[in-house]
This record gives sequence, structure tokens and C-alpha cells, in this order.
Amino acid sequence: MYLSLWPGQAYPLGSFWNGKGTNFAIFSENATGVELCLFDKHNKETRLQLKEVNKFIWHGFVPGIGPGQRYGFRVQGPFLPHEGHRFNPNKLLIDPYAKAIDGDVLFGEEIFSYTWGDDDLGFSETNDAHLIPKAVVIDESFDWGEDEPPNTPWHETIIYELHIKGFTQLHPEVPAKLRGTYAGLAHPSAISHLQLLGITAVELMPTHHFLANPGHLLEKGLKNYWGYDSINFFSPHSSYSYSGSCGEQVKEFKEMVKALHKAGIEVILDVVYNHTGEGSHFGPTISLKGIDNASYYRLVDGNARYYMDYTGCGNSLNARNPQVLKLIMDSLRYWVTEMHVDGFRFDLASALARELHAVDRLSAFFDIIHQDPTLSDVKLIAEPWDVGEGGYQVGGFPLLWSEWNGKYRDTVRDFWRGQDSRLADFAYRFTGSSDLYQSNGRSPNASINFITAHDGFTLNDLVSYNDKHNEANGENSEDGESHNRSWNCGAEGDTDDINIQNFRRKQQRNFLVTLMLSQGIPMLLSGDEMGRSQKGNNNPYCQDNEISWLNWDFQEENESLLDFTRELISFRHKHPVWRKRKWFHGRAIHGSGVNDIVWFNPDAGEMTEEQWLAGYAKAIGVFLNGEEIATPGFRGERIIDGSFLTLFNAHYEEIDFTIPSRLQGWEWSTIIDTTKSRFVQRGQKYGQSTPNVKVASHSIKVLQRVQIVT
Repeated sequence: MYLSLWPGQAYPLGSFWNGKGTNFAIFSENATGVELCLFDKHNKETRLQLKEVNKFIWHGFVPGIGPGQRYGFRVQGPFLPHEGHRFNPNKLLIDPYAKAIDGDVLFGEEIFSYTWGDDDLGFSETNDAHLIPKAVVIDESFDWGEDEPPNTPWHETIIYELHIKGFTQLHPEVPAKLRGTYAGLAHPSAISHLQLLGITAVELMPTHHFLANPGHLLEKGLKNYWGYDSINFFSPHSSYSYSGSCGEQVKEFKEMVKALHKAGIEVILDVVYNHTGEGSHFGPTISLKGIDNASYYRLVDGNARYYMDYTGCGNSLNARNPQVLKLIMDSLRYWVTEMHVDGFRFDLASALARELHAVDRLSAFFDIIHQDPTLSDVKLIAEPWDVGEGGYQVGGFPLLWSEWNGKYRDTVRDFWRGQDSRLADFAYRFTGSSDLYQSNGRSPNASINFITAHDGFTLNDLVSYNDKHNEANGENSEDGESHNRSWNCGAEGDTDDINIQNFRRKQQRNFLVTLMLSQGIPMLLSGDEMGRSQKGNNNPYCQDNEISWLNWDFQEENESLLDFTRELISFRHKHPVWRKRKWFHGRAIHGSGVNDIVWFNPDAGEMTEEQWLAGYAKAIGVFLNGEEIATPGFRGERIIDGSFLTLFNAHYEEIDFTIPSRLQGWEWSTIIDTTKSRFVQRGQKYGQSTPNVKVASHSIKVLQRVQIVT
């Protein structure tokens, strides 16, 4: 079949169907030639040399082809690894701007641009088209109907981190063919769980198309389950499509977003722009490495054969290059405007902010996002660290950004496992981490509070294991974090000891209550609400099996924990005192005569400097005054809530707390007691005649002021 090639346009990049044919455009500054490769349904390849070049954009228009057409590129240029160039026209390359990809990369020696078994300097003559998935031309039209973003205010947000496949793979109420897919998450039974839990936003682990079958995992019978090895920043991962991968995944992703929005749930994507799945100089050539290695990646100054690796994954994307920065920004805008997502969590975000070497809050990456009218208005979350020098930047990101607060996780874990730590640090974390975020003009919403996340122990395992147990990963348990700040409560792993079992459940409730009552934005790891275990594996990135999938076959204790979590989240939603938009003042504002917040020790005295700084202190109380909320509501109205006493005891013995004398004139009722497996809802009463409150070891009691109705 003869195909004609017209000059076409340099914009937009990627493939664009206009109803009469498709325009193709690709950037390469150092290439000497580019071939467009079209594949028919029998995988027969037709090559068309792109002759038009405009500002390093190679482009052409092919009339008569449209949605469903599969394609790739072959790029000519020097193969000079020492100079940073790794061009090899024997390698079929995935379009960086492809909106859909029709399958996974298959592993084989052909996908490497160098001679297999040699160092990376020998030029490979083998064709790899049979192993490389093809990009797909798509019809971008979609009936969004009346879809509207929920626009949940930050301070009302509850984030739920989940994996598309793992969330529904074992869900009995999701039809078998939909399990583990975008459509599975959109299924009413899956959405119902999120709604009943009180979730306002799902944070999806990587859905960009990623390298699923790296060789080192295939050798062990494993695969890349988490997906933190993107090979394209526009196309939804095809394996999460139930109906086939030839462009259908785009529609299914949009249907999922539409369904979640209808349920009032925002969609936040975990995005990996800091590196790609092409790895180090020994990695495969799949896309950017073969299109223009020296432009797309950060190479070592003076020895361009090697990559700067701020990520621990072999390479770092070169966000200093304007065209690479454009790629990132175009991708982000595409997901907002065309796919209707509501925000992003940036993996290892510090790597993107490195201008020369140091992390720079004034880098071009931040400047462009802050000035962009589309992106400056969505939820932006940073994982504020990378593995490079100076990469730990918790508290260091600029306005508009919220951060995964790693210091919150570490402090709260240490407090409840009895590790020596300062109560001052715990108080900062509980009240939104003003020491990290207040000085640069940010609010408590800058702090994404979490106890657990995909990377590390689940909540159940955090209280069941002292050590990681990653044997299934095939790396002699040398992978994963060794310092987990965990405590097994008396036995390693599963145990028949009922006392240890009960203690562990209480500790899980302690963590959940602390998380949901802290100022800032709580993030819950999928499955923690029902006691999910990974059997001590704290790095199941390669475990696409029951280790990682949610088990929906509840035992009684799992059901009890789920009910407790639902009521706890509902409690947070009902009471604005737990989700303030601004910082505490430490004084009376509206004339109630009592400060908006008061910290006190068990004997009702104000905390001394020694008590704040002593590592051995394990008990503290805090009063939050619902009549002293400084910030008004949406219409400017004054917000008045209930007032609460929260009593924390991480000591190994029961402690008697005395209610401060100035608060004894009010009547108080127990509303939460973590020694109980169920949410209390109005328990024992306290006041002037009964000012002493017994708080069991390793537990929390929350008392609410009883309002007298006249």
C-alpha cells in the first residue's frame, strides 16, 4: 500500500488526527534523520523519512490514516556514548508524546542499543520491533457530559493512596473481567467503599505507561508492579485496560475519572518525571535514550557516557533543558485538560528542582508551574526528597505546594513505639508542623500527614514486625528500608497470643486517631482501614500477587477496624476544629476566655521547657477550643465547633490525667477511647466533681465538652 507524506506541522508534538489524516512531530536536537514507522495489523512495517525539520522538530502529515494506527520512530545520528549520543536506527522508539501504547515492552537483548554481553560501547545491529509496543493514534473526543471537578478544599481533603490493580483484583463484587482495571475502580462497589469510608481524593500509584518487565525481575519470575519506571508521560498504562490496549485505555481512564467525580472523589496522579525506565548506560533503549540522549537526560559533566543519578534508578531527566521541561509541562496540562485529573503527587520531586547540582526553590520547574493558569490551580504534592546530596527538602518547597511530611511519619511512629523523642516534635506534627511551613507563608494544608504509604510497612505490619521480611523479592532481604521505626508488640509476625493481637489492634487505632485528628491533610494507605498485611515485606514493588493485593474477605477484627476508621473519618468531617485552615494563635480570639489551644501535662500543669524537650516523656494532653476558630466559613460566617480534650499516653503504664482547673467548670464526655474496638460515642463523663481521667497504657482518650441545651 502506497502512503504519501506531506510536510505537516511542527505542532502539536506526537500524533494528531484531524479527521483527514494524522500529523506526526518529534523533537531531536542531535539527530541526523528520523523515520516514521507505521505498522499494519500483521505487524508489517512501512518506513517514511521525515524530511521537514523546524527548530529541531521533525514532522510530517500522512493523509488517510487515523485512530487505531500503530506507529513508532527510528532515529539516525551518531553512536558515541562517550559524547552522550546513543542513536541507533535499528531500535524502534516509542513516541514521547504518544497518547496510547498497545502493550508492554518485552525483554530481550535486541532492546539494547549496544552489543549484548559486551560493555555499552559496541553498536547493536539487531532490530527490536517485535519487542517494542507501538504507539497508537487516538481519537481524543469524549463525552464528558456534565463532569465537574469536585474542587474539594484542601482542609476538607482525605487522601487515599491506592494501586489500580491491587485495589480491586480480589474484590468479589467487581465482575471478574473488570478486576484490576480502571473500570474496576469505577465500579459502584469500589466507589461505595471509598464513599462509606469518607474519602475525598484517591492518589493513584503510577498510571503512566511503565516498564513492566525489566530483565532482572523476569529472571526471578517477578515484574514491576508499582510502576515507578515510566517510559511515557501521556499514555495510561495499557495493562489496566480490560477491553484491549489499542487506544481503549484512554477512554476507560476517562470513564473512571468521570465516575469518581460523580461520587465527589478527586483523582490525584502519582507521577514520575524524575527518571525513566531506560535506566543507566547499561539500560535498554526504548524511547528518549534513542531519540536524543544528550538532551533528555542529565549526563555526568566531563564524562557524558554516564548519567547523573539523583533517583537511585540509573538516570535523571534533564529538567534544565527547555524542551524536556516543555515535555513535562505538556504532559501535566494534558492530564488536567484532557483527562480531567485534579492534581499530582511528584515522585522524588527534589530531583526536578536541581538547577546545577543543589535543589533550588527558584528553579525553572517551579517558576513555570506557578505561572501556568492550568497547573497553578490544581493540587500539587511533592515527595520532598531524592537520593542525591542535599535532597531531603521537607519544608523546603515553595507556595502552592503541599508535601509528604516524612517528619510527621517518623515522629508519630517513634512516639507510639516508645522511642525517646521530644514531645515538642510530636506537638508540632499534631498541629500542622508550623516549624516547617509557617515561616514561608504556607498553611497547615502544606503538610500531607501519613503514617504509612506504598513504600514501607502497612499499618498492620508496622505493629507486627521489628524487621523487614523481603525474601520473596529475591534480593536476600537487602532491599527496602532497614530502619522502619516499627515495633512488633512482643512477637515477630503472626502470633496466637491474644494479648499481643489485642495490643496490636489498639496500636493501629492509636495511629489512625493521631492521623485523623492532626491538623494538615491526612493520607491513608489503601487497606490500612481493614488490617491489610504484606507479611512483613516493606518493599513489594515486584509482587504482583496476594502480597500486594487487597483481601476483601474480612475477618471479624478487620470489619471492626473498618467500622472504627469510618466513624473516625466521619468525626473529622463533622468537626472543623480538627481541620483548621490557619495556624493556632495560642490565645483567645473571640472572647470565650480560653485560648484556642492549650497543652498540659498529666497533672494539669502547663508544659515546662524541660518536659517539652525530654525524650523520656510519653504523656501529654491538649485542649482545642471550638469557640476560638479564627478563620471564617465560605460565606464569611463565624465557625463554631465543639471543644475537645485529647489525652495521649504512650507510656507502658496507665496514667491519671487531671483536667486543667479552668476547664473543670465544663462537663466532659468520652468520645473516643482507643482501648475500645468500637468508636465510643458518648462514654463516661467528667467535670468539677470528677476531674481525673484514667488513660490506659498505650492509648488515647478524646473528651468532648457537653453542651448544655437550654
